[in-house]
Amino acid sequence: MKKTTITFLISGLLLISGLKAQTVQEGKNHLFAQRYIIAAANFDKLIAANPNNIDAIYWLGQTYMESEEIMSARIAKTRQLYEKAMQTTNGAPLIMVGMGQVELNENKFSDARQKFETALTMTRTKKGDDLTILNAVGRANIQPKTGDFKYAIDKLQASVDKGEKNEETFVLLGDAFRKAGQGTGGSEAFKIYKKALEINPNFSYANLRLAKLFESQKNWELVLQYLNDATKKDPKYSAAYYELFYYYFYRLDFNTAETHLQKYIESKLPEKDVQDEYLYAQLCWARKDFNCAVTKAESVAKVMGNLTKPKVYRLLADANFQKGDFVNAKRYSDDFFAKKNPDDITSYDYKLKADILGKTGGTPEEIYTTYMQGAVLDTVLTSKIDFLKQGAEALKASGDRIKEADLRIEILKLKTNPGQRDIFDAGFAYYQGKNYTKADSLFDIYTLRFPEESFGWQMQYNIHRSLDSTMERGDAIPYAVKYLTILEKDTAKNKSSIMGVAGYLAQYYANVAKDKVKAIEYLKKMLALDPSNTDIQKNISILEKSPAPKTQVPPKVKTPPAKTSKPKPTAVKSKTVAKAIVKN
Repeated sequence: MKKTTITFLISGLLLISGLKAQTVQEGKNHLFAQRYIIAAANFDKLIAANPNNIDAIYWLGQTYMESEEIMSARIAKTRQLYEKAMQTTNGAPLIMVGMGQVELNENKFSDARQKFETALTMTRTKKGDDLTILNAVGRANIQPKTGDFKYAIDKLQASVDKGEKNEETFVLLGDAFRKAGQGTGGSEAFKIYKKALEINPNFSYANLRLAKLFESQKNWELVLQYLNDATKKDPKYSAAYYELFYYYFYRLDFNTAETHLQKYIESKLPEKDVQDEYLYAQLCWARKDFNCAVTKAESVAKVMGNLTKPKVYRLLADANFQKGDFVNAKRYSDDFFAKKNPDDITSYDYKLKADILGKTGGTPEEIYTTYMQGAVLDTVLTSKIDFLKQGAEALKASGDRIKEADLRIEILKLKTNPGQRDIFDAGFAYYQGKNYTKADSLFDIYTLRFPEESFGWQMQYNIHRSLDSTMERGDAIPYAVKYLTILEKDTAKNKSSIMGVAGYLAQYYANVAKDKVKAIEYLKKMLALDPSNTDIQKNISILEKSPAPKTQVPPKVKTPPAKTSKPKPTAVKSKTVAKAIVKN
């Protein structure tokens, strides 16, 4: 569930007047509607009147757990509240469950379970477990990602089975089934949420949960239906307007989105929150009015100061980048990463950072590192590979072919069976960057795996020509011969390339190896394709009339592998880094 980030009791941030809510239930109603500021103010007022109001303290902690954007801030703030209350209320069972919830978020599983069971034992009567404590235990295990959803189901189901008719219990049980089923508990959750509405037809929170259920199933018609049902039952149900804003926002219907944003803000009155300007900044950004987006987001940052949330800096970095203000884009990008929310950071944030570095003098190493950091966040292999490809293309565009190749090597590591293009692109980038050793290693692999493809032999030919520019060692000769053999399978298509390679071989044998027979052989291949070329005929005549050279030991020439089928994994030598990482 998307949450509006709330920070309480900051001067200039909010204005609440005429607040009359006097009961815990009224505070809960505000919380379920995501009117977090009013909810917190309600509970604070109750606690001020009675510092040991256990229900108010518990629900204030739950408000913190819902409203703080960063998990560590949620935990810290809620822990502080509940730890103090554990002392002042002599370990009240409800507060004890709240502490267990904090500990679950801290991955202290055994400590949390002990508190849950102790609280249940302390409140158990002959009629069974206390409903308030059962609901709190269920909520504690549903809220964190590390909760024990089966445990929550067992406790809540036991309450339902004995005849309890409490709409909150049913909604919690539906949530537990959804989380426990990891997408397969939708049918059961649907029936349970509907039961909550049978108990209390005006419980808009159940409609919201039904909308979120169908959102997970991408059944947008029913999402819209249940959100609209929630607002019909409660025209001030803020949470539904918030979801409707994003529903239309992501469908690019910005006018309707703005209408629901206005309703969302109006539904919270008398609460006024400067951070609602962030939502308007998002609308400006989506409309590509980046000046407006910057103005509104900066108004939030000005009021919030050091408490500005990371997502505001993200928007400011992106909007400034989009409008070409790269200096401010970098400033806000740096702010974002200095305060980044571990629960809300994506590979896109790293791509934006890399793009900004590319415009502000960032080194290729910085850009490479940024893409590597972003790739870690993608848990889906194909997404991770696609992200690294974007980085490789960005480095290619910047002209740093070596770092481009390094990223392409990381792609090869991720693939169980790299294709021709994968190996070629990495090898070619090293070649373009003049790292011929690594390029050679990769094209060794390419020619082993795809011996009948001309590209690998072409690149080996080019690489060894660069390594032996004087032809003295004859390094390129075996690759030229193999490349020419493949080219000659289609002389019409490859005429130009054949002429070039045959000419190189003729030159080597005539001038370096002093083998006029071989030289004439390649010149005749050229003449066959270009019979009217008098220069070729002239060179053949010169060689034919020249005396035979003195007998000499021919230069040692490396013979390329003559594989005709894909080698087994062991056939690929691991003497270089590049060879080692390519899996067959």
